[in-house]
Amino acid sequence: MNLTSTLESSFSGSVRCPGDKSISQRVLMVGSLINEPIKIEGFLEGEDPLSTMRALNQMGADIAIHPNNIFQIKKSLTGLKEPNDPLDLGNSGTGLRLMLGMTAGLGIKTTFIGDSSLSQRPMKRVLNPLKAMGADITSDDGMLPIELNSSVLDDDFIYELPVASAQVKSCILLAGLAAQKAVTIIEPIQTRDHTERMLKHFGANITIDQKDSKNIISLKGKASLKAKDYQVVGDISSAAFLIVGALISKSKKLEVCGVGMNPSRIGILSVLKDMGAQIEIKNAREASGEPIADLVVLPSKLSGVTLEGAIIPNIIDEIPILSIAAAFAEGETIIRDAAELRVKESDRLSAISNGLAKLGVVHENLDDGIKIHGNLGLLDIPGPVQIDSFHDHRIAMSFLIAGLNCNQPITVLECDNIFTSFPTFLELTASLGYKIEK
Repeated sequence: MNLTSTLESSFSGSVRCPGDKSISQRVLMVGSLINEPIKIEGFLEGEDPLSTMRALNQMGADIAIHPNNIFQIKKSLTGLKEPNDPLDLGNSGTGLRLMLGMTAGLGIKTTFIGDSSLSQRPMKRVLNPLKAMGADITSDDGMLPIELNSSVLDDDFIYELPVASAQVKSCILLAGLAAQKAVTIIEPIQTRDHTERMLKHFGANITIDQKDSKNIISLKGKASLKAKDYQVVGDISSAAFLIVGALISKSKKLEVCGVGMNPSRIGILSVLKDMGAQIEIKNAREASGEPIADLVVLPSKLSGVTLEGAIIPNIIDEIPILSIAAAFAEGETIIRDAAELRVKESDRLSAISNGLAKLGVVHENLDDGIKIHGNLGLLDIPGPVQIDSFHDHRIAMSFLIAGLNCNQPITVLECDNIFTSFPTFLELTASLGYKIEK
């Protein structure tokens, strides 16, 4: 599916932020391990969380969709067990990495598969610690398909993350939780902590301490979790597309309601404010252990910034849309230490460069990042352009948002993957006055 931005669009109004993709997948896994009735509100009904739901149901979970975006985890008669067929996680890297940990902890024999994109993404960063815990895993150099054989994990496992990764951390925590074994994770740089917060919400014995500027996360064995209803907060990674759209467009005011404000995720707001963005945080509150608020955004004159070091893990998913903000900012924006972007749904650094080149935005490619020379005001390009999304949802949405400040229509190719993370993207942008045509 190709999508084309329309000219003379506005971008104003009030919308509710879609549910957080990462949290939606985590609550299904943790809830299925509890195996007691749990109602989930705000669940993101995107393809990635649904792939995770289908995989869990194959293993014996009883998860059903009810009206008004309410998901129900029911008590399963059998609990989680070995599936009859391979578990297909589609395009979901988060679902795959976390379910590898959970199934290893359960000692379940199964095979994991995925779509062509997921099959090209390396999984060694989770397979290596799982093998060190005692998991019996077979793969072709860390790529799908991955075969997991029945095994018993070690107790009191200690692992220091070689790179900052919330997915690796969560994989190990879920492995320990499922196996009822104690695990300790040392992270040199804090990463998103949705799993830790969720485990606390459901009553796990988990502690977080600091030593030598490192986080020490310890999960005690034999956790006795308690069933509680859960509210999924809005996904700030999705909100970021709307926020940047408001900043670079002719918007009068945009309000995005119900945005998750986890401190490990709001680097995008800090960066945009450093660039000069006018963003007001209102109605701060909490939902199921996660902070949440409403955001009011006004069009703003942006300036270039340098992004590197500790901030990068906090904004890794938002770098594509930040690159669009940089394209419309005054001066130079430099992004470094972002080599991880080369092994996402696409090589995102190359994909960003390809799209910026089509728009005539001056930039330089770096081994681990990109340097963008911004241009205030309307992008004046000779004629309509086509930009390849490389089947990557964040690349697709980023360049569609760029169309808000271009003098020519932008067609983004292969946009089907938008619905993996932001199924209401077209609906919400249309409600704000921005028409994107198929």
